[in-house]
Amino acid sequence: MASMILLARYAECIFWLARYVERAENLARILDVQETFSRDTRGQQNWRSVIQINSDEARFEDRFGKEFTPETVIQFYVTDPTNPTSIQSSIRAARENARTLRPLISTEMWSQLNIFYNRLRELPPSAASPHRLSSLCAWIKEACQAHTGITEGTFYRDQGWYFYQLGRLIERADQTTRIVDIKYHHLLPSVADIGTPADVAQWNALLRSAAGYHAYRRKHPSGMRPELVAGFLLLDDFFPRSVRSCVQEADRLLTELRSRFAVRGGSAALETLDELRALLGGKTIRDVMRSGLHEFNDMIQLQLGGVGSDLAHDFFGGALQDLAGAA
Repeated sequence: MASMILLARYAECIFWLARYVERAENLARILDVQETFSRDTRGQQNWRSVIQINSDEARFEDRFGKEFTPETVIQFYVTDPTNPTSIQSSIRAARENARTLRPLISTEMWSQLNIFYNRLRELPPSAASPHRLSSLCAWIKEACQAHTGITEGTFYRDQGWYFYQLGRLIERADQTTRIVDIKYHHLLPSVADIGTPADVAQWNALLRSAAGYHAYRRKHPSGMRPELVAGFLLLDDFFPRSVRSCVQEADRLLTELRSRFAVRGGSAALETLDELRALLGGKTIRDVMRSGLHEFNDMIQLQLGGVGSDLAHDFFGGALQDLAGAA
C-alpha cells in the first residue's frame, strides 16, 4: 500500500512538472507572436487579448488596473513572482515538483531546471522590456526545450514516464488552442482585414511562433492561406504540436499505461480523449470556422480540463495541483 501511495504522489509531481515547463514555453511563444502583432495600430487592445485568452483579467486588474500596455503585460507574464501564471511562477512550480522527484529524476534534469529558475529570478526589470522581448522569449523557449531533451535522454521509462508525457501533451494541446485563439482576437476588430497581406503575414508569424512554419510549408508548399494554417495547428495528424496529434498520442499513451502496467483508473479520461479524437478526426477546418473558431477552441480547452480532472481523481487523490494554472 505504501508503494502505491508513493507512486500516486510521484505521478502527480511528474505530471505537473511536465505541464509547467510546457506552459512556460508556450506562454513565451504567445508573447513572442504578440510582439509581432502589436506592431500594427491597435495598441492596448492587442495586449489585452493575451490577458483575455488566459482568463487573467481579474488578476491582472488587481495588479495593474486597466493599463494593458506592453510593459505591464510582459512584466505580469514573465517576471512577476506574485502572478501564479507567470513564466517565473511556472518554472518555480516545476522546480518544486522536481525537488520532490529527486529520487526518480536524473541529476541533469534537476540541475538544468534549477539553473533555469535561478536565472529567471535574477532577471533585471529591463530584460522584460518590449524591445528585448523577442530575445528573452527565444532564451526561455530554448531552456524549456533543453529540459525536454534532457528528460528524453535520461528519464527511466516506467509509469512515471507515461504521466510525464500525458502532462506535456495535454498542456501542449491546450496551449496550441490559445495560440490560435490569439489570432482570432486580432481578427475581431476588422473582418475586412482577413486575407490581406498583413493578415497573411500574421498567420506566418503564428506558424513560426508554434515552431510549425517549415512543417507547414512541407505540407502546403503552394502558399500561406489562413484556413490552412488554422487547420494545420488544430487538425493535422503528423505535426507534433497540433491539437489532434497531441490528443491522439495522449489517448495511445493512456491506453498503453493501463494495459502495460495493469493500472486501474483512467477510464473517464480515456473516454473523453476518445471523444476528442473522433471529433478532431471528423472535422474539416471549414466545419470549424463555419461553426466558430473561438467557440471550437473553448470547447477543446474545457474537454482537456476535464481530462486533467479525471486523471487527478483517479491517480492523484482527486486534487488538482494547478498552483500556477491557466483557466
